Amino acid sequence: MDEHVDRIMGVLEPHGAHLVATPGGAGWLHVQQVPARRLVAQLVRKLLALSAWEPFATAPGPMALAPYEGLVGVRSSSSREYRSYTVSWSGVAFVLGAAAPHNPLRSAPLRALPAPDAAVAAPVVAGDLSSDVVALSWSSRHAATLLPVLDVLARDGRRSLLIDLATDAAERSPVPDSEDVGLFSPPAGLFGLSGAVEGLRSTDSAVVRVKEHTVLLDRLLRLLSVLLETSGGCTQPSWHSVVEAEAWLDDVLTAARPHTLLVSNDTSPLGALAVHAAEGRGISTVHVQHGAWTAESVAWPALHSRHIVVMGERDVALANAWARHPHAEVHVLGQPRFDGLAHLEPEAQRRYLARLMASTAGREPERIAVWACQPFGPDRLRAQANLLMDGLRGADGDWGLVIAPHPAQSADAFSALPRQNDGLLVAVANPKVGARGCFAGADALASAYSTCGIEAALLNVPVLEIGAAGERTLGLADHGLASRCTSAEEVADVLSALARPGQPVALTVPDAVCRWRGSSAADIAHLILGRAGTAARPAPVHHDAPGADRTQAQGEGVRAR
Repeated sequence: MDEHVDRIMGVLEPHGAHLVATPGGAGWLHVQQVPARRLVAQLVRKLLALSAWEPFATAPGPMALAPYEGLVGVRSSSSREYRSYTVSWSGVAFVLGAAAPHNPLRSAPLRALPAPDAAVAAPVVAGDLSSDVVALSWSSRHAATLLPVLDVLARDGRRSLLIDLATDAAERSPVPDSEDVGLFSPPAGLFGLSGAVEGLRSTDSAVVRVKEHTVLLDRLLRLLSVLLETSGGCTQPSWHSVVEAEAWLDDVLTAARPHTLLVSNDTSPLGALAVHAAEGRGISTVHVQHGAWTAESVAWPALHSRHIVVMGERDVALANAWARHPHAEVHVLGQPRFDGLAHLEPEAQRRYLARLMASTAGREPERIAVWACQPFGPDRLRAQANLLMDGLRGADGDWGLVIAPHPAQSADAFSALPRQNDGLLVAVANPKVGARGCFAGADALASAYSTCGIEAALLNVPVLEIGAAGERTLGLADHGLASRCTSAEEVADVLSALARPGQPVALTVPDAVCRWRGSSAADIAHLILGRAGTAARPAPVHHDAPGADRTQAQGEGVRAR
């Protein structure tokens, strides 16, 4: 499927990428590549399913549309904000050439979706906006990754401005501790704009083949126009929102005059847009990896920043392959979010888990596993829940399960997961606590690819990488940092071994996955100032920040080119 998607996007680039661009020169396909690729992937998945369907394989022929069925719709997801667009079977027929005189572009459920909530304005930075660094965040994970770096810069007297673009109240950044770190937000309603995109039309008769199917690119553009015309908040802004966001960011950069733009996502629409704007001004761009990477973990394998900070040695090859900047450099400096792990209190987190189990399930089990979830669709969530619960039921010892929602996940996504009257003790953690707030007190952590798996491994909490065979994980098992479990029996075996008296805890050496010295924030701050050129003041960042490892060289990591 990935090969077909790559080929379609490669053909779409010369066919239609030039049709629409922002006033600053950012093309629509560059900015909206991630949502566009995801919709194309949905189309390809259905075309491959059609090819594999025996009646069609036996007697292939043209498809008919269901009258009045929308061509583009939305799939069910446990994410609070992100819209999972899909192509209906009528949409498939449309891109293959069928006439659609009575079919709207958008399905009825898509037309009925409300506009995202308007962003709540953050405290406005009073007076002079000038800053050494401007950082961008639109999720709680971004803020947790970037704020430690900004705090180190502030201790050295450097001013920063954190632009909080979140449209989900739960994803907003906390108010920074330092007065030298300002918090700024765009005008309310910026990401609630919608409307037709003039110019995204093509009369070219170009086509691309997917097995025996011929996809008409001008019709594919019609489907993709739905993504640009509807607003999905900060994660999937409409084209009108992108244009307005560019103008607003341009004003902020003009007022702030930073030497560096700091991001932890430069692939999604707002990140790609911001880096494009910064590079056009000659501003240094630094990307800090905020989540684990695998070859299959991104919709678009592209990193646009000049400097790419990765967590561990295994990420270097991927960063090199994905780097798009002609002078990109890769630096292995760990994860600032993990600097404070050594200061966690496992006993306090254990008390939280015990109280939660007692209040929800009626008693505290001897051992507690935490499931760090991701915002999957309901079917995949149910499959993982069944795998875990069946494994817990078959394991030796007295086990209970705490389900920890992902920060972007709806709390009600788990209301139907625990099965009644099956004897298993199950509780759901407060979404504000999440896995990060309780895994250190657990006897085991289970997840498909939550970054909490890396954090747990760093603290020697046993990790189970769960999911059906072939499903992607963080690959921690490949480094001896986790147990790969594809069945309930394998889950039961791992948990039974952990329940045996005197079971030794293996001390891990996780540098390949994450360089952990307690000084990642300071090292990244040092990199920022070292690469800022003449715009940076000469005084160096102090490396005696709390938790810094002064026995470790403060080098700049691994160069990509």
